[in-house]
Amino acid sequence: MHSLTAWRNAVFATFFAMGLGYASWMARVPHVRDVLDISTGEMGMILLGISIGSVTGLLLASHIIHAVGTRLVVSFGMIAVSGGLALAGWAADAGQAWLVIAGFIVGGSLTGVTDVAMNISGAANERRLGKPIMPLFHASFSFGTVAGAGLGGLCELLGIGLGWQATSIAVLTIALGFVVHRHLPADTVEEHEEPVTLRERLAVWKDPRTLLLGLLVLGMSLTEGSANDWLALVMVDGHGFSKEGGAFMLALFLTAMTGGRLLGVGMLGRFGRVPVLRATAACAAAGLLLVIFADASWLVVAGVLLWGFGASLGFPVGMSAAADEPRMAAARVGTVSAIGYIAFLAGPPLLGLLGDLVGLRNALLAVLVFVVLSLVTSHVARERVSPATPQEVAS
Repeated sequence: MHSLTAWRNAVFATFFAMGLGYASWMARVPHVRDVLDISTGEMGMILLGISIGSVTGLLLASHIIHAVGTRLVVSFGMIAVSGGLALAGWAADAGQAWLVIAGFIVGGSLTGVTDVAMNISGAANERRLGKPIMPLFHASFSFGTVAGAGLGGLCELLGIGLGWQATSIAVLTIALGFVVHRHLPADTVEEHEEPVTLRERLAVWKDPRTLLLGLLVLGMSLTEGSANDWLALVMVDGHGFSKEGGAFMLALFLTAMTGGRLLGVGMLGRFGRVPVLRATAACAAAGLLLVIFADASWLVVAGVLLWGFGASLGFPVGMSAAADEPRMAAARVGTVSAIGYIAFLAGPPLLGLLGDLVGLRNALLAVLVFVVLSLVTSHVARERVSPATPQEVAS
């Protein structure tokens, strides 16, 4: 039997590794744009390679996980994603845009399904432990992104090629994948639960609460993902920062988001899901407005901090809310994750194309619309109170 603590730590490690790989690569987007000598819109179309690779995996995620289990999907997915990013890194340094896209397709092919699997495993572990620790799993992802963005900025400063950077991270991730495989359970279904049928898994897509949770997560995913993909370039092109400064501003955003997730468990315990989601969405909106319209550097920095803090809890709280009913948790977490991932898939190319038309700063107004969407739908994450047992009623 797998130790719950070892299982928890393996999930922490998975979230960290996934954050580290992507953030370290995205921190070098200005470098890649200049090496390839392409426009912002063309850079967005290259990032579309991740979307192309992920779409099929997202649609099939719950069925793949049902067939082979979360353990295999998570461990193999970590390895495939890191390998694809390494290929894309070497291709970028060589000025081969089509190979960058190929690397993104390889990495993206399992990014979506791995993300769904690690959230399912995290939700199951949270349920078994009886503690609301999902924000901490996502904080681990944020720690990975902070480390990755900082590493990307350092490599840019030292003139280290993206290929060497991404390969070094891939080696570490592959080794970690084998360790994670040993400590994750193959199946997250409770022993006393009846297996969820194919018809039931498909029926989740018609459940109104699940779909509204998906919209909530969609809005906050775009809020987070747009910063991951474009904040460094917004700082360089929109606010006149250096490339290293853009990378470190991304690290500042990710640090604020990590802080929000670390504080999230206490805030959720004291105030509940809905008030916390509304407050953080308001922070994200205020931060975006400052980044878009402010010119003073200190206001831009304040905006990045508010944006990062505000983006911190939407995704993890959405995952916990989707897992409120234990038997259907895997299917609902998979569905909500898939809907939310649309933001990560469609966001980069669409914001890039919009940025070509109106500038990246103004393009972020589209993200603000989705923050409002999350604010409006936040009520759907309200905690569900389980019916009292006869023993509880008698007492």
